[in-house]
Amino acid sequence: MNKASCLLAAAVAIALSSCATLVPASTEVAPAIPAQWPATRADSGAATVEVADIGWRDFFSDPRLQSLIDQSLANNRDLRVAVLNVEKARAQYRIQRADRVPAIAAQGQMTRSGGDTPVTEQFSANLGVVEFELDLFGRVRNLSQAALQQYFAQAANRRSAQLSLVAEVANAWLTLGADSEQLAIARATLATYEDSLRLTEARHQLGDASSLELSQTRTLVETARTDVARFSGQVAQDRNALVLLAGGPIDDGLLPGGEINQVAAVRALPGNVPGEVLLRRPDVMAAEHTLLSANANIGAARAAFFPSISLTGSVGSASSALSGLFDGGTRAWSFIPKLTVPIFQGGKLRANLGVATADRDIALAQYEKAIQSGFREAADALALNDSLDAQLASQQALVAAADQAQRLSQARYDAGLDSFLTLLDARRTAYTARQSLVSTQLAQQSNQVALYKVLGGGWHERG
Repeated sequence: MNKASCLLAAAVAIALSSCATLVPASTEVAPAIPAQWPATRADSGAATVEVADIGWRDFFSDPRLQSLIDQSLANNRDLRVAVLNVEKARAQYRIQRADRVPAIAAQGQMTRSGGDTPVTEQFSANLGVVEFELDLFGRVRNLSQAALQQYFAQAANRRSAQLSLVAEVANAWLTLGADSEQLAIARATLATYEDSLRLTEARHQLGDASSLELSQTRTLVETARTDVARFSGQVAQDRNALVLLAGGPIDDGLLPGGEINQVAAVRALPGNVPGEVLLRRPDVMAAEHTLLSANANIGAARAAFFPSISLTGSVGSASSALSGLFDGGTRAWSFIPKLTVPIFQGGKLRANLGVATADRDIALAQYEKAIQSGFREAADALALNDSLDAQLASQQALVAAADQAQRLSQARYDAGLDSFLTLLDARRTAYTARQSLVSTQLAQQSNQVALYKVLGGGWHERG
């Protein structure tokens, strides 16, 4: 075979190398989830765009929270690791993709040999291709595709990490605001009870109040003092959690001022959001790419059962003297095709295929589980959405009624119409109602954040 024929054969082989694939044609996904969302009340003020297209700056209205989220996205170490994992996966894909094209290298070599014969020297300088595999059955291409899908999966994981971070910062910020408000309520109640205790002690000394009444008033004071100490510790812990999420010190001006405001500028869920929105969740997208990667690995494992052809070729110069290496008449070339046919591998190839198939089945189960988990999380948040709105309205009415009852009970006690036990019960009811109102407000706002997260919002930002 002359040189032209060799080059023609190599070109034809390379052209044919992308014509075969052994990847399974399709993989049936059966997540077994209901076809419809749980029945919910449609919100007339709902956003009309896709939830995943609502950037977190559009969703969170408080500028302090926006600044804190921005700081967290820049400095949080877990998110930084997720970004670096994407860079690593991109580099691994580029390494794998490089096997699909010939690698050209220059080589210089000196060979000295001798024995019973005189010592001889041979010098050569070559430029060529070494062990380039003709991808006749798609093994190299499938490995490259698997690496590409892993890169896509890591990119989706990075978006999922960002989504989780945004939600965690918002919830931590809300929790700090709620505990700060609980602390303020406890301190105000403690001050009121201490005033009442001083008055009761004075009345007790004059004989107008019994020892039981004095002890009951002290019980109220110590209960409120215990709550002050407890909420002080919780506020300190909440702040530490925010510092960790933000990746560094936080400006006091970014902290909530002891209140729970409406953090969502828009409702998280339009009344007619389709169930397909779950497929846009980053964690579901990551599971899908992992499944596609495992499917491509099956094609690579199947291709290993078939013969492989690799090419080695070079052109250059060869001479017995280094000084004459590039003189006329020293040109040399070589073309070395190599055929490898697997005959006996001790079951290695079949075991590799079994591993690839099992990995695909695991990835399929994880993908279906990701869809199921997403549906369950969204269904839970939807179920609480209207319920918490109703609870909040009812709790606000309860606080108003309890405060009114306390004022009336205090007036009747001062007038001598009610016992101190009735007043004591009214005070406890009003204090508990105010604490429950703060807890309900926190649950309602946290559920809005959770619903926004589980429907795939929060990672996309349009500037």
